[in-house]
Amino acid sequence: MDVGKWPIFTLLSPQEIATIRKACVFGTSANEAIYITHNDEVFVFGLNCSNCLGTGDNQSTIVPKKLECLCGKRIRSLSYGSGPHVVLSTEDGEVYAWGHNGYSQLGNGTTNQGVTPIQVCTNLLIKKVIEVACGSHHSLALSSDGDTKVVVSIACGQTSSIAVVDNGEVYGWGYNGNGQLGLGNNGNQLTPCRVAALQGVCVMQIACGYAHTLALTDEGLLYAWGANTYGQLGTGNKSNQLSPVQILMEKERIVEIAACHSAHTSAAKTQSGLVYMWGQCRGQSVVLPHVTHFSCTDDVFACFSTPAVMWRLLSVEHEDFLTVTEALKREFDSPETSDLKFRVDGKFIYVHKAVLKIRCEHFRTMFQSYWNEDMKEVIEIDQFSYPVYRAFLEYLYTDSVDLPPEDAIGLLDLATSYCENRLKKLCQHLIKRGITVENAFSLLSAAVRYDAEDLEEFCFKFCVNHLTEVTQTAAFWQMDGSLLKEFIAKASKYGAFKN
Repeated sequence: MDVGKWPIFTLLSPQEIATIRKACVFGTSANEAIYITHNDEVFVFGLNCSNCLGTGDNQSTIVPKKLECLCGKRIRSLSYGSGPHVVLSTEDGEVYAWGHNGYSQLGNGTTNQGVTPIQVCTNLLIKKVIEVACGSHHSLALSSDGDTKVVVSIACGQTSSIAVVDNGEVYGWGYNGNGQLGLGNNGNQLTPCRVAALQGVCVMQIACGYAHTLALTDEGLLYAWGANTYGQLGTGNKSNQLSPVQILMEKERIVEIAACHSAHTSAAKTQSGLVYMWGQCRGQSVVLPHVTHFSCTDDVFACFSTPAVMWRLLSVEHEDFLTVTEALKREFDSPETSDLKFRVDGKFIYVHKAVLKIRCEHFRTMFQSYWNEDMKEVIEIDQFSYPVYRAFLEYLYTDSVDLPPEDAIGLLDLATSYCENRLKKLCQHLIKRGITVENAFSLLSAAVRYDAEDLEEFCFKFCVNHLTEVTQTAAFWQMDGSLLKEFIAKASKYGAFKN
């Protein structure tokens, strides 16, 4: 999972991104974020509405700030409200809360705003909390020491609450104006009320949107109810549902559902790995589950939810396996796995015949049985320099080139000789990016020599625009006579010598 898909995380460097183990983006505009590193350090950054960053002040920050009081606490569950306020629980069962508190949603017995994370002691000090959930301005905490009916999962809509007990029954309470409690009516509930319409169904997971609810059964079936203004129920229309209705997804077993109380978006993942989305998706109303190219439900919220918040505390798995691209990059110039060596300027470059044949027509032809090179373990190269030839071979493994413009000229020559048109364009781009007064005429000469018309025109215009300076360089006076005449004639047509 890649946190870089959330716009706010583009503020971080790749090095900072690599340290992240868990993260959550929240806030009314997805403008706040909290993340936990592999060293269990906790950082926050963003807008800081209602002191929701917990830094002790009301200042926004685009540079991550460390929350010392939470470092080493091993955060297990985290949720947020619309104020926003933030509530989290640790592996030790402690609960911390901060941010907006106008409705006592921080659970500290006051309505004072929480400027830093404070442990919630009232009625929770002797409890081990394993999960927290937040609505717009209320919070839930699930402890591990239940008695008779053991609650196993909790979720909050904007102004409603849902809980699942160990036998798969679902209970709802709170505001019910859109039928989000699934009770068959729109009457509010002051205490938990069982969703009778799901009698005989064993619910495994629950998820709440702004005013709609999703439930996943142990058989992989999806039920939805509540508000449907944006098609977030997936029924094919925009009519609210006061009772649960089954949502069909091409008869595939569903293994995960996702919704968030600050959005009208729904998502689900099937056993085969397909990810569907529906509801409000970047302003559009998608009334039926739509299959995406994503690999996880989190990506739906990063790319299509409004705001682009996270629906859960995201665990960032840094897998230890390499993609094919990464593996190829790593094996370039590796003596351990290579089956062929090029010797250039007395130095060896280690490669793999199969990769060269797959990536380059020149080598595919070279390694035919009737070429002498096909039987060699070492191939001598004398027409190109070591930096140029190494850059070419590395390009075949990585699709990228990083050379100074002077060496890029040699690589342009090679690309022309080997008919590598994409590489030719990359070389021209490198040369354009590195042109200076000192090397402009040398680069112009190379562009003419290798028939790179676009590059020739670019270098010519640069020389004309800086004519006084470039005519004082050694490269100008060393230019081939015929080329110099051609340049002067063409520059005259551009009016370069009028003064």
